[in-house]
Amino acid sequence: MTKPVVAILGRPNVGKSTLFNRIVGQRKAIVEDLPGTTRDRIYGEGVWQDREFSLIDTGGYELQPATDIRRRVKEQVALAIQEADVLLFVVDGQEGVVPADIETAELLRRSGKPVLLAVNKLDNPRKKTDALVFYELGIGDPVPMSAHHGQGTADLLDRMVELLPPSPPPTPGQEVMMKLAIVGRPNVGKSLLLNTLLGKERAIVSEVPGTTRDAIDTVLETVEGKVLLIDTAGIRRAGHIERGVEKYSVMRAMDAVDRCDIALLVTDVEEILPAQDTHIAGYIKKAAKSLIVVVNKWDLAPGVDRDELNAEILDRLKFFPPLPVLFVSALTGEGVDRILPAARQVYAERQKRVPTGLLNGIIKDAVASHPAPTVKGRKLKILYVTQAEVNPPTFVFFINDEKLRHFSYDRYLENKLRAAFGFMGTPLRFIFKARREE
Repeated sequence: MTKPVVAILGRPNVGKSTLFNRIVGQRKAIVEDLPGTTRDRIYGEGVWQDREFSLIDTGGYELQPATDIRRRVKEQVALAIQEADVLLFVVDGQEGVVPADIETAELLRRSGKPVLLAVNKLDNPRKKTDALVFYELGIGDPVPMSAHHGQGTADLLDRMVELLPPSPPPTPGQEVMMKLAIVGRPNVGKSLLLNTLLGKERAIVSEVPGTTRDAIDTVLETVEGKVLLIDTAGIRRAGHIERGVEKYSVMRAMDAVDRCDIALLVTDVEEILPAQDTHIAGYIKKAAKSLIVVVNKWDLAPGVDRDELNAEILDRLKFFPPLPVLFVSALTGEGVDRILPAARQVYAERQKRVPTGLLNGIIKDAVASHPAPTVKGRKLKILYVTQAEVNPPTFVFFINDEKLRHFSYDRYLENKLRAAFGFMGTPLRFIFKARREE
């Protein structure tokens, strides 16, 4: 990262995610009034006094975690401490100093990083003196605040930017990265796939369904350029979504689809494309995002005919344009090296721009070979076509009358464009505008 990095740390349920959301200005981390809601590291961007910085929200730090999940959270917090330039230590002003705070403060001191102490949940000005007891931690002046109400956060940020290292000089232009969202049902191996792509543990991997609750962004540097990978929580059918944390997780996953260029739909070889997977694919198509199907756990399917399974998958997704299907094992690494090359090919299809003259020639030939059906004695006429955008490819059709259109003819025209120009794995957007004939 080129920007200074600030990590928010502290025990479970002291308000770290609320403070994170307050600083980044949006509900990016899930906030729920129960301990342990945030598990992975969640990244955001903040600006204060014209200083830009990256912010990391972490899971609640426990010195002696009792479960495997909590042990992995502890490992993720340790990684966040390594990445950060400044450590923002959040404690609960209503509870006062507890032994876990003392031990955590000692851990942060040993890191050698600047530490800023935020005493949260002091929304009453008369209670600000309660922050004085936290001098006991020996890590500097405590800043009384209330992340929920926003009180004291300006003072906290003023102190924080003073601790930030100098920002590097800005580079001309902004690099455009291909954005991949890893989506699918819970427990199909999405986080393990992410870690295999990265070559290190970036997200928590567990056999417990629903481990990843937030969307997690990771920049992967390759010889061909940078790629933004977004790991997401598993998406269940609407009727099976629990209230609270899981509901927010599904919202984050849908948001990840909206932010990506290409969705990697991970499905399990032991249950290929059930109804929920096709539902996810439908949402991806509606959002006009490209799609690659990744069949994971291929190591558990010896003897399965790949060509037959590929044909079966494409038949189940026949509502989607032709797309790549990859067979991989995130556990062994088999086939994972084909994911990024396939994504780059599909990304190139999203960026494809058709010259206007060639485009109108293809549409003119299509209409000549198969004219639109008449409606009450009138026939649809396509006067002119132009490509307005890429990513996704968007075409504007100027026609004589919107009422003469039919979805079946739209599909016919799309098939003609695909036959001529490809657009593998990528939905096309058609915009129709009525215009008088000249």
